[in-house]
Amino acid sequence: MISMPFSGATGPSEESLWSSRPACREMESKVSEGGLNVTLTIRLLMHGKEVGSIIGKKGETVKKMREESGARINISEGNCPERIVTITGPTDAIFKAFAMIAYKFEEDITNSMSNSTATSKPPVTLRLVVPASQCGSLIGKGGSKIKEIRESTGAQVQVAGDMLPNSTERAVTISGTPDAIIQCVKQICVVMLEVQSVTKGSPPKGATIPYRPKPASTPVIFAGGQAYTIQGQYAIPHPDLTKLHQLAMQQTPFTPLGQTTPAFPGLDASPPASTHELTIPNDLIGCIIGRQGTKINEIRQMSGAQIKIANATEGSSERQITITGTPANISLAQYLINASSPDPDPHGRNTFTA
Repeated sequence: MISMPFSGATGPSEESLWSSRPACREMESKVSEGGLNVTLTIRLLMHGKEVGSIIGKKGETVKKMREESGARINISEGNCPERIVTITGPTDAIFKAFAMIAYKFEEDITNSMSNSTATSKPPVTLRLVVPASQCGSLIGKGGSKIKEIRESTGAQVQVAGDMLPNSTERAVTISGTPDAIIQCVKQICVVMLEVQSVTKGSPPKGATIPYRPKPASTPVIFAGGQAYTIQGQYAIPHPDLTKLHQLAMQQTPFTPLGQTTPAFPGLDASPPASTHELTIPNDLIGCIIGRQGTKINEIRQMSGAQIKIANATEGSSERQITITGTPANISLAQYLINASSPDPDPHGRNTFTA
C-alpha cells in the first residue's frame, strides 16, 4: 500500500480554497514519487444543494476547480434530487479535485454554523459510487481492509449493503476532515487499481449497470379539461395526458357515492371492462407503488382503473400487474405507470411487456 501523508493544511483563504494549502502543493510530487500516476474515473453522488455549492455562481467555482486541478469534472443533467459528479484524470488531478471539493464543503459547514447554536462541527461527508464487484475487495476478509483504511486515515467509511436502485453499484460514504477524506480516497483508488490489475485478462463478472438518479416526480393537475405538469413555478400543458384523460372521462361518467347507475339520465353505462396485464421487473415495482402505496393509489384515482399487483414469486425477477377498466382507463393507467418509473436504460430493464 502506498502511503501519501497530507500535513500542514490550513483554513481556506478568501482568495482560494485550495491553492494555498501545503497539502495540495505536496500532492503531485508525492503521487509521482509513489509511482501511482494513471488515469481514473471516480463518481460522486451529491444532493442538489451540494451540487449548487460545487457549481457556484454562474459556474465560476467548478470552472476554477477544473482549471486548478487539471481534472475533468462533469455534473449529470436532469431535474433530480441527486446528481452524479464524475471526476476523470490522472491520479494527481483526481486528488486535487477531491481536496477542492472537500475544503469547499468544509467552508459551507463553517458558514452555516455562524448563525447556528450548535457547538460541535459536523464532519465533511462525500459519497462515492463504486461497482458492487469491487466492494468485496474494499471491505476485505472479515472487514480487515476497510478497518485498515479507517485506522490509517482517520476517516469514517461505510459501504452500503444494498445496491443503488436499478444499478449494480453501491454507495461508499466517507466522513471526516478534508485531509482524512483525501487520504481515504487515495487508499480506495489503490484498492480499485489492485482489483483491476488482478482481474486483467480474466472474464468479466458482468457489465456494470451505472446508477442514474431518478428525476423528481412531476406533479400533474387537471383544470378546465386540460392536463398540466408542474415544472418549477409554471404549469406546462401536457397534450398526450390531456387526450387520455378526456377520453377516460368521456367513457367513465362519474357516479355519486352509493349510486350504482349512471349519474346522467339517458347516458348509457360505461363500455364493458376489459383486462390488461403488464410484466414489471422487481427492482422497479417500488417506484410504481410509491411510499406506503401513495403512487399506485394516485394512478388508480387518476385513471379510474382497477390495478392489482401480484405478490412476488420465489425465483422470479418480475411481477405481474393486472389493469381492469375501459380501454381509455387502461391506456391512461399504462401511461402513468410508465411515467412513474425511472428513465429507460440501455439494458432494457424498464421495458414493460404486456
